[in-house]
Amino acid sequence: MTRPPILQAEDVTVEFDGFRALNGLGFALEEGELRVVIGPNGAGKTTLLDVISGQVAPRTGRVLFKGRDITGLRDHQISALGIGRKFQTPSVFENLTLYENLHLSWHERKSVLSTLHARTSAATREQMYGILEHIGLVEKAHQPAGFLSHGEKQWLEIGMVIVQDPDLLLIDEPVAGMTDDETEKTGQLLLSIAQDQTILVIEHDMEFVKQIARKVTVLHEGSVLCEGSVEEVQRNPEVIQIYLGRERRANAPA
Repeated sequence: MTRPPILQAEDVTVEFDGFRALNGLGFALEEGELRVVIGPNGAGKTTLLDVISGQVAPRTGRVLFKGRDITGLRDHQISALGIGRKFQTPSVFENLTLYENLHLSWHERKSVLSTLHARTSAATREQMYGILEHIGLVEKAHQPAGFLSHGEKQWLEIGMVIVQDPDLLLIDEPVAGMTDDETEKTGQLLLSIAQDQTILVIEHDMEFVKQIARKVTVLHEGSVLCEGSVEEVQRNPEVIQIYLGRERRANAPA
């Protein structure tokens, strides 16, 4: 028996004051994938993440996670099922250390004070230090997060999501505002995480997309325009015209 996709969006429509941010969207993500979603501004990319994570309720359609209909569930209920989300702007606690930020995320349903003072097992502490090492910040484990660079704050927030061990990780424009070196390191980090978790990334930076993408989905006016490898997407005439720009036509591979 064939296993269903880990995530499916079926005929999903979302409207804001008459504007269709998603228009009968159909989308599927297989378990273990690292998928990148691209598209021009207003294509519906972030709205797609909002619907999946329970931030926005669709007017029509449904979303299935591991075959279960999660449409209409609250965001904390969806998170508890195994979907973690990293927003575009990092939201770390700058007055707390990196370790304390991870500790809060490890059991985010507790209050801040009870979590900070709760006893954690040696195995859990080892796990959190392991994540700090994975994201390249273990040497700053006990420094306040406010002293981190923009890119380091992004990595810390990725760590704050993966410490919850989600089955599906949603990431919105992770390299916005990063230096080239930070962008490269972020790509390496996501590729390493993708060895164990399913990841859906929203991104604009095409050089970054080339670095990490295994499969690309292009959205346009709230629907899927096309899907395929980076090379296939770059060759697609509609993508060249609508998203990549007519000037790319001359440089597109034959």
